[in-house]
Amino acid sequence: MGKSRSARRQAPAEAVVEAVDGGLAELMPDRDRARAWTLLIDGAPQSHVDLDDPAYLSFEYQRRLGHVIDLVAPPGRPVHAVHLGGGALTLARYVAATRPRSTQQVVERDAALVQLVRRELPLDPGARIRIRSVDAREGLAKVPEGWADLVIADVFSGARTPAHLTSTEFLDEVRRALKPGGYYAANLADGPPLAHLRGQIATAAARFPELALIADPTVLRGKRFGNAVLVASDTPLPLPELTRRAASDPHPGRVEHGKELRDFTGGAVPVTDKAAVASPAPPPSVFR
Repeated sequence: MGKSRSARRQAPAEAVVEAVDGGLAELMPDRDRARAWTLLIDGAPQSHVDLDDPAYLSFEYQRRLGHVIDLVAPPGRPVHAVHLGGGALTLARYVAATRPRSTQQVVERDAALVQLVRRELPLDPGARIRIRSVDAREGLAKVPEGWADLVIADVFSGARTPAHLTSTEFLDEVRRALKPGGYYAANLADGPPLAHLRGQIATAAARFPELALIADPTVLRGKRFGNAVLVASDTPLPLPELTRRAASDPHPGRVEHGKELRDFTGGAVPVTDKAAVASPAPPPSVFR
């Protein structure tokens, strides 16, 4: 006798493994959440998605980017958002869930990954999300001038941010796409001695007057490899609320800004296209 439809729905989900342009993609079911999945590329965790609750953010750095999304405009107000790097479209889903009627553009170079995610983790058909399968900088150049309330950069190739997305010239394109008062937020990964992170702060400071950095204190002290979220704008940032949200996270983060953040750069100079290099690769222990 065949299984009933109810029994099939309750059967444990199975992992989906498929080659994509960037390596071997794995969609692993979350044992604690019925319709949630973690995306890994070549064994490195990239995204977590809960199809029943797209406002749930599992990864620490994604929660910090979620705080930025929450504060870029009054609660619930639709925004124009650009996502450089798509992964499993976690943050685009978050914007659609928390700010209905938002219009979003996702730039994800890996077309095979986009197809996998669309098939296995389908988007809400009512979400206004357009996906371009081109290089992040090429896709950003197609965004109309002054269109975006928010640009989020979360681009990794082989667990490293490509060099051409780390320069002042890249940030010139970000500023062109942003509305006055819009926010730029970047997921940066680095470890001791934090040379990449310091250089990225100096680079952003050369193009934006207002900066903040959200990170685990142990990462800021150079004790371990980890993620930091850089936030930049041409108008003052909501620092008290950003600080409160970061401190109340399950993994509390610290917000650095002003003189302390400038001092943190340690004299690092802005990165140009000519001198840019990819971010450092994480040590193997990070993924164990």
